[in-house]
Amino acid sequence: MALTSSLSGPLRGSFRVPGDKSITHRALLMGGWAEGETTVRGANAGDDCAALARAVAALGAEVRAEPEEGRERTTYHLRGAAGRWQEPRGTLDLGNSGTALRLLAGSVATAAVRAVLDGDESLRRRPMMRIVEPLRRMGAAVDGAAGGTRAPLTIRGGDLRGIRHVSSVASAQVKSAVLLAGLGAQGETWVQEPRPSRDHTERLLPLFGALVLAGADGAVGVTGPHVLQGTAVEVPGDFSAAAFWIVAALVVPGSEIEITDVGLNPRRTGLLRVLARMGADVEATIEREAAGEPVGRVRARASSLGAVSVAADEVPDLIDEVPIWSIAAALAKGQSTLSGAEELRGKESDRLRGLARGLPRLGVTVTEAADGLAIEGRGPAADEALGGGKLESAGDHRLAMSFLVAGLRSRAGVEVSSGDMVDTSYPGFYSRLLTLVSSR
Repeated sequence: MALTSSLSGPLRGSFRVPGDKSITHRALLMGGWAEGETTVRGANAGDDCAALARAVAALGAEVRAEPEEGRERTTYHLRGAAGRWQEPRGTLDLGNSGTALRLLAGSVATAAVRAVLDGDESLRRRPMMRIVEPLRRMGAAVDGAAGGTRAPLTIRGGDLRGIRHVSSVASAQVKSAVLLAGLGAQGETWVQEPRPSRDHTERLLPLFGALVLAGADGAVGVTGPHVLQGTAVEVPGDFSAAAFWIVAALVVPGSEIEITDVGLNPRRTGLLRVLARMGADVEATIEREAAGEPVGRVRARASSLGAVSVAADEVPDLIDEVPIWSIAAALAKGQSTLSGAEELRGKESDRLRGLARGLPRLGVTVTEAADGLAIEGRGPAADEALGGGKLESAGDHRLAMSFLVAGLRSRAGVEVSSGDMVDTSYPGFYSRLLTLVSSR
């Protein structure tokens, strides 16, 4: 299904965004594996998290979903498997979610069962050896397509031993998969990364009664075997979802929005630091804590943006926000550059290639490099509207949403193919877009 957007007046409003997808994945997986009952409130209601909930149920947990008001969030009630996954009857289909598949692979490796983890065509293209190799070293039998480098993955676990894994990439998915496997392994399991990645797993595990170890070299670890205990989790709003509205408000003249109850984990808010260097009028205020995470509000006003260079050491903290950052760069003054972002080539699509092809359709000059982009901004003036036309999302929800935000500065309008993919992570995105535009 194609979705469209076009030049609009100011965006205004105060609202919430769906629950954080990354935290929802982890809460569902930990609650499903834990002993006792877990309630996950404010969970992301998108297709990705629903796929993991079904997989957890197929592994022996009791799972009940209760839609919350607005249907952008869900409350999940789980009775866990008490650290003993059951053998599923069929393939566990994780849809489009690499996070769900990789984290589930780590947890399933703790059990002496056979499980097949698979997903859609996009997920089958994503690299899996980065989790397969450490899980094999821990003692799990893991087979997959192309020598284990691609899904579907067949896992037979149990009888694991702790390891020290030095990851070649800063990846919260790799780190989390190994740590979750470590909960069912004998001894200590450690993960060391070249740069810090998202720490949602480390923040959430103590709520389920686990001790997270911290090394002087920045490594993190767990001691096993350890069975988690059920708990209550409140999921904050997803900053990656908020990012689309923050940038939209910055680039549409006269706009001012406020997003409430959103997660403000510093490992997730690198975009705010980059936007501040671009001259953005954006302010984040921490008000409380939920799920071990800082939570608060973000206010953003239309701003004249300047170019910026995003370096490799900043990329892990805005890895999912690069597509929408590129829209801000396209409407900034001067050339913005991004480097050290080769990880984006292995997401739901090759996001660097998708941006390098899509932005020129909007009249933006882009140079693609192996690990990044150079974007020639068209400038922030109101009469510097973008071009428009049909853009290809490559089935990637973040590209689709970013191009739809760009359409708010397009006189010709933007039509995005496969726009229904936005529901994988942000149910209600297009309705919110229409509401913000019509309320101007």
